[in-house]
Amino acid sequence: MSDIGDWFRSIPAITRYWFAASVAVPLVGKLGLISPAYLFLWPEAFLYRFQVWRPVTATFYFPVGPGTGFLYLVNLYFLYQYSTRLETGAFDGRPADYLFMVLFNWICIVITGLAMDMQLLMIPLIMSVLYVWAQLNRDMIVSFWFGTRFKACYLPWVILGFNYIIGGSVINELIGNLVGHLYFFLMFRYPMDLGGRNFLSTPQFLYRWLPSRRGGVSGFGTPPASMRRAADQNGGGGRHNWGQGFRLGDQ
Repeated sequence: MSDIGDWFRSIPAITRYWFAASVAVPLVGKLGLISPAYLFLWPEAFLYRFQVWRPVTATFYFPVGPGTGFLYLVNLYFLYQYSTRLETGAFDGRPADYLFMVLFNWICIVITGLAMDMQLLMIPLIMSVLYVWAQLNRDMIVSFWFGTRFKACYLPWVILGFNYIIGGSVINELIGNLVGHLYFFLMFRYPMDLGGRNFLSTPQFLYRWLPSRRGGVSGFGTPPASMRRAADQNGGGGRHNWGQGFRLGDQ
C-alpha cells in the first residue's frame, strides 16, 4: 500500500486530483451510493431544475460495466499518462496556466455538451488535453498498440479510431480534439505563429492561488526563450517550428 501511496503522491497536483475524482465518482455510482441518474449532464435538469453540479459530475463519471470497463480503463490511462506529461512538461512549474487550460477546455466541452445533449464529458476533456500535448510535441515519435510507431501529432486521431473500434462512437473523441485544437490555436498558434493578438490569458487570481514555481514568461502568447532563439537564428521572421516539444518559460 505504501508503494501505491508513493506513486499517487508522485502524480502532479492537478492531474492527481483529476485522476482521483475520475476513479471516485464512477465508484460512487457503481456502488449505488448516489444514483447515476444524478451524475449525467442532462440539459433540462441543469438549465431548468438548477441542478448545477451536473457539469462537474458528468466530467468525472463513467458508467463502468462489462461492456464499458475496458474503454474506461484505457481513457483513465490516457488521462494519467498525457496529463502528467503535459503538466510536468510544457506547463512545468506553472500550475495556474495548466489549470486555466483544463478549465477553458472544460467550459467549451460543457457548452458543446448542453447543445448536443452529451451526457458524459470524461472522454472529451481527456482527449482535449491529449490533443494539446500532441501538438506541442508533434514530431516526437510515440508507440501505440502492437508496436506501431508514428509522430505524436497523429496520436489523437489514432486514438479516435481505436476508441471507435472498442467503443463504437467517435463523437466524444472528435469534440475533445476540436476543443483541444481551439485552445492550441488561440493560445499558441495564432499569437505566436500568425502574429495575432492574445485572446486567452490566465486570470491573475489563478496565479495568486497557484503561483508559478520558477521564472520565465508570466503568461502565454509569447514564445518561450528556446523558440525565440530559433526564430532569431532564422532571421527573426517567418513561421515558428512547431516540430519540437517545448517547456514554457525556458531561458
